Amino acid sequence: MARRSNGDPLPALDRVAYAGEILGAPVSIPAGPGLAGPVVGTIVDETLSLLRVRVPGRATAVAVPKHRLAGTIVLAGRELPLSGEPLRVRPEDRTKRLLAGGPRRYR
Repeated sequence: MARRSNGDPLPALDRVAYAGEILGAPVSIPAGPGLAGPVVGTIVDETLSLLRVRVPGRATAVAVPKHRLAGTIVLAGRELPLSGEPLRVRPEDRTKRLLAGGPRRYR
């Protein structure tokens, strides 16, 4: 089962939202580890360990590491807390691991 950074399991509705497509979702991420400043934009790409966020006014997307990521994301019409740890899986495996509670490893 996916867990929040504080160890609490994600609620079922949040797991379903995270298991769907997150590309194109608006995000807001405060400055933190791996980020020089806050990032507010739209997710345009996802890898095992990075989210690429298109920020208005910038020519290139900003690479945001998923490790220790915290912020907010709008999914299924709801603003949800964004935690990078449950997302630290290959994008193609995220659905089955979040919905089925399958095994996963943190890197």
